[in-house]
Amino acid sequence: MLGCWRAAAAIAVGRACGRRRLSMAKSKFEYVRDFEADDTCLPNCWIVVRLDGRNFHRFSEQHEFKKPNDDRALQLMTKCAQTVMQELEDITIAYGQSDEYSFVFKKKSRWFKRRASKFMTHVVSQFSSSYVFYWKDYFKDQQLLYPPGFDGRIVLYPSNQNLKDYLSWRQADCHINNLYNTVFWMLVQRSGLTPVQAQDRLQGTLAGDKNEILFSEFNINYNNEPLMYRKGTILIWQKVNEVTTKKIKLPKEAEEKEVEVTRTRTKVVPLHCDIIGDQFWEEYPEILDDDS
Repeated sequence: MLGCWRAAAAIAVGRACGRRRLSMAKSKFEYVRDFEADDTCLPNCWIVVRLDGRNFHRFSEQHEFKKPNDDRALQLMTKCAQTVMQELEDITIAYGQSDEYSFVFKKKSRWFKRRASKFMTHVVSQFSSSYVFYWKDYFKDQQLLYPPGFDGRIVLYPSNQNLKDYLSWRQADCHINNLYNTVFWMLVQRSGLTPVQAQDRLQGTLAGDKNEILFSEFNINYNNEPLMYRKGTILIWQKVNEVTTKKIKLPKEAEEKEVEVTRTRTKVVPLHCDIIGDQFWEEYPEILDDDS
């Protein structure tokens, strides 16, 4: 009996010494945490994470993207952005065009204690992994030759107007780039100009000049081009009714019967519309609601 007591005491002492050594070791080395930068985002500001494709000009060429716009690539980008919004918290709206997407977190978000590095790395890593994961769903006949890369940045906007101006800037950029690319590739693909010749032809031209080239030489009215190309893609949360079929067994009936069941779910919905004017914000005021 005495031997058992001594053995138990020895084990207890050993455990205590082990905990003490672990505590001492932790105290000795945890000073390195002091080197971490404080990257807490300012309170009461919209947090915008914008990611861009890295070397996507080369990536699109090697993966044979259609010019000037490839629906597969644009839809894949939107699918990845929807996944980001569904997986991460507090994103109220996102906007995308070409190889970029901007994600807007709520002003009062306390996600990861508002650490900028957490916001950026989570968004970029979730988006990048989704791009690889869903690639085969959109590029069925095109093998992914190498992993794509995306970089990110964070910008804080203190007022609602600042945020609206930011999103307006990105949509204006979408229009400018798409108009140029549409004319450029028409000159190359249908007029037979080299890329350098097409670039020289468009040097110094204004929007009106480009529209005139499209209409007079290619019979294209730019205003009739798909909205996804001209306006980009806006992602917002909306309540959607989903109809599913369910088998149930009714009283006094021997066999199951299929019935339609309607359920309301909140989903990430893509829109292709103007975000620069007031109409969008009047139609969706909950986006800027602090309590949304």
